[in-house]
Amino acid sequence: MSIEIERKFLVKASFKEYAQDSVYIVQAYLSISPKCSIRIRICGDKAYLTIKGESSASGLSRYEWERELTVDEARELIKLSEFEAIEKTRYFVPLGKHCYEVDVFEGKNKGLIMAELELDSEEETYEKPSWLGTEVTGDSRYYNASLQTKPYSDWNGID
Repeated sequence: MSIEIERKFLVKASFKEYAQDSVYIVQAYLSISPKCSIRIRICGDKAYLTIKGESSASGLSRYEWERELTVDEARELIKLSEFEAIEKTRYFVPLGKHCYEVDVFEGKNKGLIMAELELDSEEETYEKPSWLGTEVTGDSRYYNASLQTKPYSDWNGID
């Protein structure tokens, strides 16, 4: 069993000058419930099936299981989703011993830029760059599963 510990932040300023790499991501959820979500993701030339469990009370940690698929398998499975796929470019921004993953969303989530930071423990300290904005860890509106069913443009007033 693998536990994912992650903090999420909105991005308030330019960060791309610090990015070392990026990848285009298309993902869709086949099942979304408070207890469990099942996601298919195509990330560049790789693809994954991921099952995520319920978040802890703090929103910092949850069970995660992941297996690699072929891109063709993932494309077929994405067709099973009842919602439009999420599209985003993920930028990798190293800072100290960590690496922020900054997602710039497209489509119905355009305008949303969010940084995620995976940690080894909920108490682990980390550096906060100047471009990092408000922490949204635990705010379910910013979960990718929520963004698929209730896109950012639907509740943030952006067209």
